[in-house]
Amino acid sequence: MSAEKNIEDNTSKEVLSDRSKNVQGDIYVQDVHKYFGVTKALNGVNFNANFGEIHAIVGGNGCGKSTLAKAMSGVLPVDKGKVSILGQTPTSPVMARNMGIATVFQEVMIAEESSVVDNLFVGSDDFWYKNLTQREKVLKAQEIMEDLVGEYIDPYTQAFNLSLPIKAWITIARAFLRENTKVLILDESSAALDFDSTERLFKKMRELRDRGVAILIVTHRIAELVRISDKATVMRDGKDVGVLEKKDLNEKNLIGLMTGREETGEKSTSVAIQTKTEKVVMRAENLVVWPDSKPVNFEIRRGEIVGVTGLDGNGQDDFVKILAGVQESHGGTLEVLDTNEKFLKFNSLDSAKENGISFVSGDRKKEGILPNLSIYENLVVPLYEKTSKAGFLGFVNWMELNGIFDWEVERLSIKTGSRDDLIGSLSGGNQQKVMIARSFAQHPKILILNDPARGIDISTKRDLYVHLRKYVEEGNTVVFLSSELEEFIGLCPKVIVFRNGTIFDIFENDRINADTLLEGMFGQTAGVGETTVSNKSNLSTLPIQNKSLDDNKTKVTQKIKVVNFDNQNANKDKTKIKIKTF
Repeated sequence: MSAEKNIEDNTSKEVLSDRSKNVQGDIYVQDVHKYFGVTKALNGVNFNANFGEIHAIVGGNGCGKSTLAKAMSGVLPVDKGKVSILGQTPTSPVMARNMGIATVFQEVMIAEESSVVDNLFVGSDDFWYKNLTQREKVLKAQEIMEDLVGEYIDPYTQAFNLSLPIKAWITIARAFLRENTKVLILDESSAALDFDSTERLFKKMRELRDRGVAILIVTHRIAELVRISDKATVMRDGKDVGVLEKKDLNEKNLIGLMTGREETGEKSTSVAIQTKTEKVVMRAENLVVWPDSKPVNFEIRRGEIVGVTGLDGNGQDDFVKILAGVQESHGGTLEVLDTNEKFLKFNSLDSAKENGISFVSGDRKKEGILPNLSIYENLVVPLYEKTSKAGFLGFVNWMELNGIFDWEVERLSIKTGSRDDLIGSLSGGNQQKVMIARSFAQHPKILILNDPARGIDISTKRDLYVHLRKYVEEGNTVVFLSSELEEFIGLCPKVIVFRNGTIFDIFENDRINADTLLEGMFGQTAGVGETTVSNKSNLSTLPIQNKSLDDNKTKVTQKIKVVNFDNQNANKDKTKIKIKTF
């Protein structure tokens, strides 16, 4: 019998009723319900896990994954049912901690004005005495951050100076610092991490599992959970609908249970849309991303989807923010084609917006959502001025805004309760969808996306790709930054890879695959695409280091590929990287 037929879809009431009476395991949840008003976040969930295993909890946005994690962490009381961990029910975060439960929540929860060491050890001391001296804390902070991040992080650095991935590492490191951890719950903890960082996290997870710790991961990254998990529970609409053992863990089975539809299991054969015009809509000359990085020249054409990637901390995040006017460059000029078909220089967010550039951040907490406003206001607030009537009186056209809101919610499948609820009432993935919908609703000419799919499920990702294809077919342009290499395949005809604050290589068409992109990220393929390199120091100064990539300890060595500059017809008088087109 095939593996697919061995997968049980537990959606019927009879099956759920039977299973609720027979839930077993060291850790179990039995017939748990949790309501938020009329919203049924958990509607009879049954779940069990054992120590010494990595167990994934997976499902679409708004299916109740994060709510289940919070119920097991003592953060949320359940309305009905039972949560049992080693025979006890955690009723508060403090009790959960004393029981040995460590949870890393979906949102990056740190104190921006505090140092790295203070963020790591917050709440670790008792009221009357300190468990560690300040010197011991600093040494431990330095050791664990260097181990996790892969580089030295100053323990006294204030958190607001750090990138989102480093902040995410701080929240993860807190859990690893606890010596009594018996259950580790990770809620979308790898969402802000690149490939290299995710591998280091997986290594730590395997070490804990082998020491008998139960690890529960909530994730949307199917490729990752297939590699790391020993078992997976699939959720849909607040219920558990199936459990997959290691041998049955694959994309076809997971998506089939998540959506309730039969999947073909075939890989997508879609081909990235090729631009049909040479019309340039954005260009830069001698753009300097970092103070000490090499300048680059580039052009982006109308109707392109340009991919941007790189290992964390190599400047790709700064690059897309500069393109969006969110961040200023350290030199050079940036121009965009205006409505009169003339190029205008811009270096601010306001001037970028005036010229049809919209930005979606991957850091929704800091740069995206407006937490004190409703779902409705978060989506339509940029449109108030555009839809207002009667000149300076500013009467808002609510009928038009209501139509826009309903359309965007429907096409992005945003799961909302009342539209007047605060944006924080939505799951993280649905908050991200609201941010994407907000940009689409403004009808920009150039859409710049900074890891937009972080925290959204695979079904929504596919819908997003469809919308992006339609968007560029209408003559618009997309710059798409992602840390998930699979996202570029079949979507982007060109992908640029950043290293050391500058463009290292460019990949096109059939060269766009996970292996070649990864090689570029590790510095193995310089100047092979349509990149014309005219400064040898761009390549010769890159570090050499081994990186562990998988369970078999396969090594990718960061070798620097020597380019024959004479054969590349490089102009030796120039000292910059020249990118003809994207």
